[in-house]
Amino acid sequence: MGIGNIGVSGWIIILVIVILLFGAKKIPELAKGVGKGIKTFRSEMEDEPKNAMKIEEKPEEKKAASEANLDETKKA
Repeated sequence: MGIGNIGVSGWIIILVIVILLFGAKKIPELAKGVGKGIKTFRSEMEDEPKNAMKIEEKPEEKKAASEANLDETKKA
């Protein structure tokens, strides 16, 4: 058996159905669109840790905020 328990004959049937649905001329356009989508997804996944680091507060800011909260609770 092949990928995902689909044999070679299964993949051939799927390919024929796709060709019948979209036509031979549309398949390269579809593949190009899928490729661009995958490329965009990968680049966004690589950028996500960088963006998350920007969002997080700096440790000094967290410490100052927690100290301010402690001072306020002591006054009350």
